[in-house]
Parts: sequence; structure tokens; C-alpha cells
Amino acid sequence: MTKALSRIPIVLLLLVVVATMVFPSVPVAGDTAEISAADTAWMLTATALVLIMTPGLAFFYGGMVSKKNVLSTMLQSFICMAIVTVMWVVFGFSLAFGESIGGIIGNPLTFFMMDGVIDGAPWPAAPTVPLLLFAMFQLKFAIITPALITGAFAERIRFISYNLFICLFVPFIYAPLAHMTWHPDGLLFNLGVLDFAGGTVVHMSAGWAALASALFLKRRYDNTHKPAHISYVLLGTGLLWFGWFGFNAGSAMGASSLAVVALATTTTASAAAALAWVFFDALRGRKPSAMGTCIGAVVGLVAITPAAGFVTIPHSLAIGVIAAIISNLVVEWRTRTTLDDTLDVFPCHGVGGMVGMLLTGVFASQAVNPAIEVGNGLIYGETALFLIHVGALVGVSVFAFGGAWVLLKVTDMITPLRVSQEEEIIGLDLSQHGETQYETEPTASSEELHKELVSS
Repeated sequence: MTKALSRIPIVLLLLVVVATMVFPSVPVAGDTAEISAADTAWMLTATALVLIMTPGLAFFYGGMVSKKNVLSTMLQSFICMAIVTVMWVVFGFSLAFGESIGGIIGNPLTFFMMDGVIDGAPWPAAPTVPLLLFAMFQLKFAIITPALITGAFAERIRFISYNLFICLFVPFIYAPLAHMTWHPDGLLFNLGVLDFAGGTVVHMSAGWAALASALFLKRRYDNTHKPAHISYVLLGTGLLWFGWFGFNAGSAMGASSLAVVALATTTTASAAAALAWVFFDALRGRKPSAMGTCIGAVVGLVAITPAAGFVTIPHSLAIGVIAAIISNLVVEWRTRTTLDDTLDVFPCHGVGGMVGMLLTGVFASQAVNPAIEVGNGLIYGETALFLIHVGALVGVSVFAFGGAWVLLKVTDMITPLRVSQEEEIIGLDLSQHGETQYETEPTASSEELHKELVSS
């Protein structure tokens, strides 16, 4: 049975190769009259910046786990760049941005095999850049979302099962949320829900899926470990912060004043959150730590994501501080429970995303972004936008958590999600990949290292 299952991935990939012969998607001459060279140049840059966030996340997570799981944890982020890209070309972009089916999901045939994308009319929200560039920009968001989940089940998931989970998560959780939130005919979009760059689509979906994963896979056999490389965490934070400028400012879809606002609010919210995390720790008698500074900065980036192009600079500071304190408290609560969310993905990304979504409903201003149709945020004396966000938060939370739980169950029925106790004790680097970052004997085989680790 295991051998038969191992053949399926290569068969599917070969079928994709066959499909490229049948559906070459050769372009015809398209109208490029409205394409702006400046906007295109910026969006090319932003697309590259968003992609570098995934290796940044790999370092961020890889530095936090134990030494025997560094490579496996980092690879779980890197493999998303391969799996999700192929899926996006075949049907993923269509599911997220194809012709709307009930405002919930896109028609998978609209852009099947990227048909009509090279020569297609620009996306309505990005009228001055080629449709293909918009598709590639959105791909990078789809890549990092399942990668974010990995921190919740780090050190105990089978690699092949994780790959299958990605293949289910993207079409059944990510694509519907992206369609509902960002498609002009999407359900949440038409309700007036604001999500500038993915607080709902990316961080809430990943956060709730992380909570479902941590509950489903249960606790590790030994969940007391020291971070392998805090220097990796610092490097990862730097790459994430750097790439996040493309994530948020790129979501303005052009080289515009709105992109500048998004870049500025991203900078200030993250800085405020980093300080808030460290100062809040100090208030409770803890020393200022590199780990705390990094986690705080990332929480600020998460929280400002839905609001980046809708709020003022001073309000971005408030968002960063509030999100950092709330996430810090949830992390503290989590440590007192039996929940084994290895790297606190739900308290940081899930809670950070929810706080950011609610605070967007508090601080959003039509003076900053006239595209807001529902009205101003709660702080300006208007309630409609805030109430819409509260309702959307509940709906998205139920969908993301419940959907992820079902997908975990399906995955586990096909191929077990958890590694065995022996494999977990050995470490996933060796048990899942036959590699180790710390070769004591350069010529030693994987089998010899396996025996050495078991005996120790």
C-alpha cells in the first residue's frame, strides 16, 4: 500500500506534463495600452519580495526548533514553493480569481493551465499591470500561507502527509477565502470586508488551521526543547520584515501614494509591536530577549496586514502595540494548557490576524483610502464597518478551523500524519529525510547515524 501511494505524486506530475502538451496556452496579441511601466516594475519587485518571505519563514521557524529538526522544519516551508506553484498554474489561480461561482469559489476552467493569462485583460484591481504579473504576485501569498501552519505541528509530522495536506489546503481553504475576499464578485468583498494584504486570507486561515493541527496531532512525546539557532530567528525576522514591504505595499497594485502609506504603516506597526512585546515582558520581570523582539516584530507585521492601506500612521502604532500585548497574553495562556502549538502559530498569526481584522474595522479611514465603501471605522463614530468585520471574523474562523479539521482527518485516513515515537525521538531530519545538519562523521551513512542516535 505504501509503495503504491509513493507512485501517485510522480504520476500526477507526469500528467501535468502531458497536460502542457494538450493545453499549451499560447498567447495571442493582447491590448497593452493601459499597462504602466512604473507600476509593472514595482509589482515585479514586490512579487520577488513576497517570495523571499518564505525562505525567511524557514529560518524563523528553523531557528526555534530543536537541532534534530532544523532541516525538516525549513524544508516544510521550501517545499511549498514547489507544490503550490505547480497547483497554481494548473487550477489554483482559477479557483481563487476565476469566474465566480456563487461568490464562494472560482471556476477552475477560467484560467486552467494559465490559459488566457499571458494575453488576458488586466485584473480590475490592478488595471495597469499585466494579468500574468498579478497572477504571480498572488501565487506568492498562496505559497506562504500553508508554510505558516508548519510551526504548529513542527517536530512530529510525516513529510509525505504534510505534502498531501498542502494539496488539500490550497484548493479547499485558501482559494475560497481568497476568492470571497479579493474577487469583485466575492461574498466577503461584496459585504464590504476590508483585507488589504491578507490578514484574513493568509493569517487567519493559517492560524486556525494551525490550532486544528495542534489539537489533531496532540502533544509531542518530549516538548521541552531549546531553540537550535536564535541567530536563525533573527535572520528570518529580517527577511520577513524586508519581504513584508512587498506583501503590503505591493497590495496597492502599483507605484502609488497608497503603496507608500502601506509601506509606512508596515514599518511603524512592526516597530511598535517589537517594543511592546519586550516592554510587556519586562513589566512581568523578564529580561529583554532576541526571541521576544523577533516574535513581537512579526506579530506587528501580521496585525497591520489587513489594515496597511486603510489606516493612518499613528493608528498603525496603536495596532502594533495592541496586537503584541494580546498575542503575548495568549502565548502565556497557551503555555499553561496542554495545547502543543510548537511555535505558537495560533497565538501569533491567528490571534494577530484577528486583532488586525477587528482593528481595521476600528481605525479604517476613507480619507486614507477612498475605495472604502461601507464607511469609516469605529473610532470615527461609525459602526457599520466594525460590525461587518465582527461577523466576517466569526464566519471565517468557523470555516478555516472546521475545514482544516476535516482535511486533517482525510489526510490521516490516506496516510498517517504523525511520525512514530521512535522517529520523533530520532528527529525528523534523519527519520524523514536521511539528513542531519551536524555530521559527526562526514563519511557516515544515514543508517549508521540512525543507529547512533537510537543508542544515545
